[in-house]
Amino acid sequence: MSMQRTLVTGAGGFIGHHLVTALKTDGRWVRGVDLVEPQYGATDADDFLVADLRDPAAARAATRGVDEVYALAADMGGMGYISSHHALILHNNALINLNTLEAARQNGVPRYLYTSSACVYPEFKQTDAAVTPLREDDAYPAQPQDAYGWEKLISERLCMHYREDYGIETRVVRFHNIFGPLGTWDGGREKAPAAMCRKVAIAKLTGQREIEIWGDGEQTRSFCYIDDCLEGIRRLMASDHREPINLGQDRLVTINQLADIVAAIAGVALDKRHVPGPQGVRGRNSDNTTLREVLGWEPRVSLEEGLARTYGWIERQVRAQLAVAPAVAAPAR
Repeated sequence: MSMQRTLVTGAGGFIGHHLVTALKTDGRWVRGVDLVEPQYGATDADDFLVADLRDPAAARAATRGVDEVYALAADMGGMGYISSHHALILHNNALINLNTLEAARQNGVPRYLYTSSACVYPEFKQTDAAVTPLREDDAYPAQPQDAYGWEKLISERLCMHYREDYGIETRVVRFHNIFGPLGTWDGGREKAPAAMCRKVAIAKLTGQREIEIWGDGEQTRSFCYIDDCLEGIRRLMASDHREPINLGQDRLVTINQLADIVAAIAGVALDKRHVPGPQGVRGRNSDNTTLREVLGWEPRVSLEEGLARTYGWIERQVRAQLAVAPAVAAPAR
């Protein structure tokens, strides 16, 4: 039996970088493609293409000769980024997904997994911090909050129609706030867990006694550790389930609680200063009923355990950054 040949798009990003390594551990030959190689460690891909999937020719080259595609490539970031770049995100991500799926069809790729997002769910179902967990069929009638969610929903539909019209076995997974080491932790594109770890680490290492929280901090989310995400993705790709499915934890916490957990991990007591800033929907949580029924599995890594691993890595990045900063900023004598 020949070795399975797999493509991971977005392989230079956080989840893609981890997924390449996981698939290699499974014994696959893996090609990665992205605008850049991973920032925080060398890729384990057998073949890595630095290419722009907004170009149809690049998408055709990337999907050539593979048996399956894990489509993770996206222009994305935390709430601060996606709430202020609607046109850019919609334009870039639509091109990426239109090109990649069509190229897979042209190259005869039989199996294709698209990574969607909980951002597809309607804003009107997420106005209360004590939100009812979101089931997959809650996506319609559609009213995502931002362009990022609208594009994800359209690409889900694209996968459905390519399966119906062309016979490609498509799978769609809706991520709920995936976090872990080796991901963006500063610069404006980081997600809430990484941003919180950075803020706490900086406060700890510089002797500050407070951190900033956007809004009142009572907005709620659930957070899923990267190892569980990878396990869920691989199980879904191997399954016969064709409809979109949630992948996330179903434990709801406030952003204030998230800050307290990270501070406890860091061993510091910090005050919270609430400031204006983008907050997204008021509450969002994953209903994992379908996940349990279809895959016979659900995420197992606790929030505290996942944050402990993530915080340790981010604190090391902050230490290194702070060690360099004084030398850079020091005036000439």
